[in-house]
Amino acid sequence: MGRMKILVPGAGPIIIGQAAEFDYSGSQCCSALREAGHTVVLVNSNPATIQTDPETADIVYIEPLTVESLTRIIEKEKPDAIIPGMGGQTGLNLTVDLHKAGVLQKHGMKILGTSLKSIEMAEDRDLFRKKMVEIGEPVAESGIAQTINQSLKLAEKLDYPVVVRPAFTLGGTGGGIAYNENELEIIAGRGLALSPVKQLLIEESILGWLEFEFEVLRDEDDNAIIVCSMENLDPMGVHTGESIVVAPALTLPDTAYQKLRTSALKVVRSLGIVGGCNVQFAYNSKTEDYILIEVNPRVSRSSALASKATGVPIARIASMLSIGHKLHELPNRVTGNTSAAFEPSIDYVVIKIPRWPFDKFKLADRTLGTQMKSTGETMAIGRSFEEALMKGWRSIGQGLGYPETIKWKKEKLEDKLRVPNDQRLTVIWNYLKRRNASPRRIQRTCELTDFHPFFIERIGQLVKIENKLEKVKKNIPKNILLKAKRNGFSDSHISHLTEKKEETIRNQRKRMNITSSFLMVDTCAGEFEAKTPYFYSTYSDQKSEYKIEKSIVILGSGPIRIGQGIEFDYSTVHGVQAVRKAGYEAVVVNNNPETVSTDFDASDRLYFEPLDAESVFEILDAEKPSGIILQLGGQTAVNLASEIEAYIKKEKLKTRILGTKVRDMNAAEDRGKCGELMKKAGIKMPKWAIAKSSDEVITRAEEIGFPVLVRPSFVLGGRGMEIVHNDKQLKKYLRLETHATPKRPVLVDKFLEGAIELDVDLISDGKKVVIGAIMEQIEMAGVHSGDSACVMPPQSISKKLEDEVIKISKKVAKKMKIIGAANLQLAIKDSEVFLLEANPRASRTLPFVSKSTGYPLARLAVRAMLGQKLNQLPELIKMKGVSVKVPTFSWLKITGLDTVLGPEMKSTGEAMG
Repeated sequence: MGRMKILVPGAGPIIIGQAAEFDYSGSQCCSALREAGHTVVLVNSNPATIQTDPETADIVYIEPLTVESLTRIIEKEKPDAIIPGMGGQTGLNLTVDLHKAGVLQKHGMKILGTSLKSIEMAEDRDLFRKKMVEIGEPVAESGIAQTINQSLKLAEKLDYPVVVRPAFTLGGTGGGIAYNENELEIIAGRGLALSPVKQLLIEESILGWLEFEFEVLRDEDDNAIIVCSMENLDPMGVHTGESIVVAPALTLPDTAYQKLRTSALKVVRSLGIVGGCNVQFAYNSKTEDYILIEVNPRVSRSSALASKATGVPIARIASMLSIGHKLHELPNRVTGNTSAAFEPSIDYVVIKIPRWPFDKFKLADRTLGTQMKSTGETMAIGRSFEEALMKGWRSIGQGLGYPETIKWKKEKLEDKLRVPNDQRLTVIWNYLKRRNASPRRIQRTCELTDFHPFFIERIGQLVKIENKLEKVKKNIPKNILLKAKRNGFSDSHISHLTEKKEETIRNQRKRMNITSSFLMVDTCAGEFEAKTPYFYSTYSDQKSEYKIEKSIVILGSGPIRIGQGIEFDYSTVHGVQAVRKAGYEAVVVNNNPETVSTDFDASDRLYFEPLDAESVFEILDAEKPSGIILQLGGQTAVNLASEIEAYIKKEKLKTRILGTKVRDMNAAEDRGKCGELMKKAGIKMPKWAIAKSSDEVITRAEEIGFPVLVRPSFVLGGRGMEIVHNDKQLKKYLRLETHATPKRPVLVDKFLEGAIELDVDLISDGKKVVIGAIMEQIEMAGVHSGDSACVMPPQSISKKLEDEVIKISKKVAKKMKIIGAANLQLAIKDSEVFLLEANPRASRTLPFVSKSTGYPLARLAVRAMLGQKLNQLPELIKMKGVSVKVPTFSWLKITGLDTVLGPEMKSTGEAMG
């Protein structure tokens, strides 16, 4: 193909079922097409993405992803072609709609990669079923319904339970499992409303069968490879996005693997897919029968996982295949010695664990089914399933980072095992532990969960190690400690079990020479030397495989969750760019397979590791970096600051924590210290108090006067935050939400009713403070800033008040000795400006501000951390025009939610206009 102008539609704002993986795939696509000499026009409405950076594509439009909007862009830019498969279901559906509207034909645009006919054949449930029957591939008994009545008649014929799958939707949206007529009426009604083509597949239930996925790449010459096989721990009935997933598949006998592999290639060829796709199977391990579930004719969440699991850049290769390249023509950039036609082989185990938002939505239905509820996921790599699982547990960023003890009765544990839910892994652990994972207890667990015995037996082995550690009274024998570490037990977990300090465990390990090695992901199980430094830790006997250079470590933000989303990955990637430009090697530590920061070539070295103190310490010991940056990884990274500082001092490392000093970060996070500092500086704050017991919370609230805002300290996204108007509401909050303790005090603030709330993003080199933006919240006071639409510059405050906001913001930054980025939240009440909160780190609004002003604030903040001055920048960055950020919510995905907005954040993403 000659040089073309190619339109790439993005996926839009983050919602449950469509997250950061499409920023990753879209960014890879743009990079590949530009390297091939094509002009790229990108359209996306999400400002928090790397793909909407001006450097990613030749022409970037931050515009709504609608037929009308894209038609205008097509009329102006006159592209030659469109790539539909890099923007998730949004990009795919838009391409279909543009074709149906005659826009693509009118402007003579080609659809690159998989043809429209093939897309419709894979996405239309009826066409797909007929095609599979035609080529002799087994599919579940099913029928197509376009009304509720048709659904009921089909269910009568198939027998309950039945699975409802709406056509052309993402993440199982609108689908579900119906066990009776009443449930079917509700699910079918919802599914018909959400399907763009008003079509449902009503399918016989194959609940309890195992689920497998194959990631496939195919070129237009019919060459095809399996990039990766993946196995869901949860059986059929739980959406693959909700299941724990392992790669490669571990329980398939070789004959069954070859059968499914052959089928996947046959199906992809029959559909005529060109590029990347995902094929899902149900498999009955007792009869060795299989059924084809569906094919995604595009890159997907599973593609991102397969890419990070194997090191194969699926989206990049799929993009090149879409413009006519062949697999054998494309080099494997990980090894440098093989081509993309070389089928990957891995000698380690990868595990993905979803991250659910039920810490935010305590009253939501926690049952897992065919519709996604998780907001993000984490990935861990180990030499065994056990090691990978325990590292994944640490990586998820919830709870203690290891299995917590549940004191439920046996009957309640069994009830919880029968119904899939987000606590299932912890429940399995506790159920096995009661009988030291006896053979009978393992068998019963398999019966209750329909998990393959292999996984339950392996979890049982971990339980036995835990039980052994609990019996240790003095020093841990070396063989037990080594076994625990090789099976992924953290120092923190071992410390808890043996009732010893974590530091004691770490010192004992080092004396016994039990330390981790870092091995490289290479796509070929060591057959060829890898060129890409992409590492995971293990306690096997193998030694680390890299040279240390002058480096700076940047901590990422881990799995996407409400309050800490893709915005922080944006800042991490910009931090890498600034560090490299300054002449250092950029080292990223992160565990989110969906993100750009964990791309194989996004940094000089990547560590796919838990974001906990132990993992960071091991990396500091190995890397001996010049510095470490914590400001860009959200609250996850900031919360590690004190432990990292203490470790650096103890081990006499020459590593510096770059940016705002830890004591100043802690002062900003500590309401008492922050309040005293602001009082001395003459900066007004609403009346506040710190309470260390529930009784004290009530006393302080009465002293301050209702309404008050109550919240735990050191949280992100307003977690556990509530506005209370009287004693009764406050007592209910303390009963349901949080208990105040000396270690975890509750903050009580006077709530300023009717105030105008503002966000200020700023950067500082320690002397000069640059105000990046002042944003005015459009929602009423009391709605979390992440859930409020906001506008910049402010529209309803006077020039005098704006000058006062600038003056106060500079004063706060200087008093807190900010170096790098910070975010301030202020309120204006009766023409007085109050400081509500100061966050000494990059904020979630930083990408929005950067896109609005054209100034890459995260990059500039990192330059300041590295010692560069900001003298060339104005004191207030001004913008042309007006920008508005609007939150997006995923209400349709989770039932039982309170949709009233308040001080606790509930939105999953954002769009910009």
